[in-house]
Amino acid sequence: MVDDSAVDLLDGESRPVSSPDSTEIQSNPVVAVVRTSPETVLNDIKVAMNLGGYTSVLQHDLATLLKINISWQHYYPACSTSPWQLDGVIRALAEDGYQNIIPTHNGTVVVDAKEGQVKNGHKFVEDLHDLSAIHLEEQKWIPFESTEKYLVLDKIYKQGIYIPEVLIGKNVVHLPTMKTHVFTTITGAMKNAFGGLLNFQRHWTHSVIHETLVDLLRIQKQIHPGIFAVTDGTFAGSGAGPRAMEWHEKNVILAGADQVAVDAVSASMMGFDPMSIEFIRLAHEEGLGCGDISRIDVKGEDISDVDWGFKSGNTFASKGQKMIYWGPLKPLENILLRSPIAPWAYLASNLYHNDYWYRFKGRKKVDEAMRTGWGKLLETYR
Repeated sequence: MVDDSAVDLLDGESRPVSSPDSTEIQSNPVVAVVRTSPETVLNDIKVAMNLGGYTSVLQHDLATLLKINISWQHYYPACSTSPWQLDGVIRALAEDGYQNIIPTHNGTVVVDAKEGQVKNGHKFVEDLHDLSAIHLEEQKWIPFESTEKYLVLDKIYKQGIYIPEVLIGKNVVHLPTMKTHVFTTITGAMKNAFGGLLNFQRHWTHSVIHETLVDLLRIQKQIHPGIFAVTDGTFAGSGAGPRAMEWHEKNVILAGADQVAVDAVSASMMGFDPMSIEFIRLAHEEGLGCGDISRIDVKGEDISDVDWGFKSGNTFASKGQKMIYWGPLKPLENILLRSPIAPWAYLASNLYHNDYWYRFKGRKKVDEAMRTGWGKLLETYR
């Protein structure tokens, strides 16, 4: 845990959606980077959203989904959507006349989303604004026929691809955090759709996760009239993300409509070459967004010299998974992860993260975070 706050930064109703031409991307997409503090964060989020041009992207007459990220049912800094992130986005939307706002959660085989909704302060914020949240695992899932060619999804789900019907024809605002990831180097706006658009068999895609994220962005562009992201970098995570990380206080908010560009800026600030990260490069090459940092118009802060030096890492659990996905256990992937014995992997993950790492390491790191200004702000959402 490091306090890096002194880093040198300048201070509706569903309707059919026509398929966009994925080859048409903005030559210089805008990504806002705004410095913030616990005292000013709610207003700073709106500043970032306005700099990112969100009202020109999200249609006022449609419902707007807020795709919340819950990477752990426990609160851990930088792991899941922060309550102030959710609160600030809701306030900005409401002040600008968006009336049908829908907080949207998804469960996983290893994370209890409803428990996480409470422990991460999301339920408090939803009740504060009198909003009814939805959980996608409880919604109707329908077959989806893409008008465009997939990289991998049709090969993985040979019986067809299903998505939640409730997502179709609505705006979506993704609410990721700035953090590293054991499988994708970083995780952010693009990966935030992973839980929302794929069901509990989503782990089938881990061996081709980069291509999967590109396919999911292609689906999003077909079903959502407007897509925007607000990324929380108040706490940011380095190491074996999305859970077993070292937190760092970074005090920034990112916002933009180009999901590839938002992730590219996030990656660059964390110290990675965005185009060396496969899902960013592939999405850029497929014409789904801009991953070339030199072509992105960063508004707000000067990030030209920002390099946090973050590193992706591994846990004991992820090392085993990588052996299955890309290593010597690859021939056993179907047996281990796509058969009735697959729950062993879920059990192993829960035992490692919840019974070992959080109990013996994570709680101490959370206690230290609670002594920061952001920790004190978190207490107001409980």
